Parts: sequence; C-alpha cells; structure tokens
Amino acid sequence: MNYAVDITVTGTQGPVFAPIGLSSPAAACLGCTVTGGSLQTLIEASSGQAVLLVTPDAAEVTFRYDYADLPGQYPEAIFHPATSRHTKAAQALCDEAVQTAGDGDALTRAIRVARGVAEKFVYGHPEAKYYDGFDHVPHLASGLTEGSCVDIHTYLLASLRAIGVEAGYVTGYFFPEGGVCTSGHCWAVTRIDGAVQEWDISHFLQIDRRDVGPTLNPKGGFRVPVGHSMGLSLPELGVHDLKLLVEPMVMREGYPVRLEQKRIRYLPPTL
Repeated sequence: MNYAVDITVTGTQGPVFAPIGLSSPAAACLGCTVTGGSLQTLIEASSGQAVLLVTPDAAEVTFRYDYADLPGQYPEAIFHPATSRHTKAAQALCDEAVQTAGDGDALTRAIRVARGVAEKFVYGHPEAKYYDGFDHVPHLASGLTEGSCVDIHTYLLASLRAIGVEAGYVTGYFFPEGGVCTSGHCWAVTRIDGAVQEWDISHFLQIDRRDVGPTLNPKGGFRVPVGHSMGLSLPELGVHDLKLLVEPMVMREGYPVRLEQKRIRYLPPTL
C-alpha cells in the first residue's frame, strides 16, 4: 500500500527549498512531487542529499512525499556526519558518555548512554538553547535542561558517537494517533553490528518515561522521514552550517527561515 504526506506553504515571497524525501527500514520513499512553481535540484555539500528549490508561480507551493509500505534503508551518508558546531562535542561530554556506557556489548552501552541523556532533559521548547553561543555541543553537568526533540537528539548523537557508535539524525513529520501534525520532528538512528536501531528520547519524556530504548512511537502515532543530518550547506543559496532541514524554508535577509503559513497533511494508504 502507498501513502503520502503533503506540505503546503503560502506567503513565500521568494524561492522555497525543502528536502527531497528519505527512505527508511519502515518504508521506501517514492519521491517528492512539487506544484506551484518551477523546480531545481540542489545537492547538499557534505551529505550529497538532494534538496528541492522551488521558484513559486502560484499563491501556494505544495511538496507531496509519496511512500510505499516496503522495506527501504537509510543512506550510508547518514552515519558519516560532517564536522560542524552541531556535531562536534565538548571533551567533558565525550568523557562522561564513555563513563556512562561502561562495559558490555555495543547495544547495551548505547542504551545506558541514551538513558543517561534522558536524565539530563525535560521536554520543552525554550527560546534560549543550551548550545547557543558555542561552537560545539557543550557538556551538561547537572540538573534538568529544557529541550526540544532537536536539542535532545543533538546531545544524544554527540554522546553516542563519543562511544564509537555509528549514529545519524533524521528529520521528518510525526502524526499522533487521532491527531494532526503542525511542525516537523526529528529522531536518531544508530547502526550497531550491522543492524539499524531508531531512538526518540523526546517522545519518552513527553509521556514521563525515562526507560529509553531503541524504539519509535512509545506514545503511539505515525511518522515519515524526509531528510537527514545536521550542519548542512547549500552554497548556491549562501546557506552554510544549517542546523537541519525538514519543513520548507525561504531566505530572509540572507538567513534561512521556516515558513509559518503552512498546512501539513497525512494522506492515508491506498491500494
């Protein structure tokens, strides 16, 4: 069966760019269809993933991502992040991750690290981020830090990589059971002993659980991936070291910003 997600944006006032879509072990992305403008494909400098650039010729621009309910796989590039302020970790963070991981097999050590990260955060969307003003991911020594899915998984990935685990960053959309999606979401993926695991600490914290493990949707719901990695660069647009790309963005005064006027829809499976 096939299904789709479409994102419609208005008020663009200039070219819009968005990820092209992403396959995962849960589904194969069949591509992204764009209406409402002329299309150009850009290649992100470090990951090689394609990014769609649309010059609008209508009031609305819609990105439709189609998926098949068939096994896919994450691209190899997701496990080899570019060095940037979003991926470089403080030495104290690395040291603590190694100590928290302890001995044992790689998956057991990764679970210990993920649960240690969960103990550092409370879910929220603070205006000031714990990494603001740093050129790396800083160490969080004690107490609880408020953080979004972006903030929490940035710390998780830095910690997992510090113990030698191949880990990547996935961006997409999450639709709660019986609910609607109003913004993008992100989660983490690891590859241990050749097997892929997926993690979403933020969803565990939202239901007041810290027994984090390699599983998605602990609170139920459905998700679709559209892009990956952090510290993205699109030289043609003058974009460098962009934290992440999930929702359509537009350049404003030389900076990429998300469009607030948008509609995100899940289109159920069809035969």
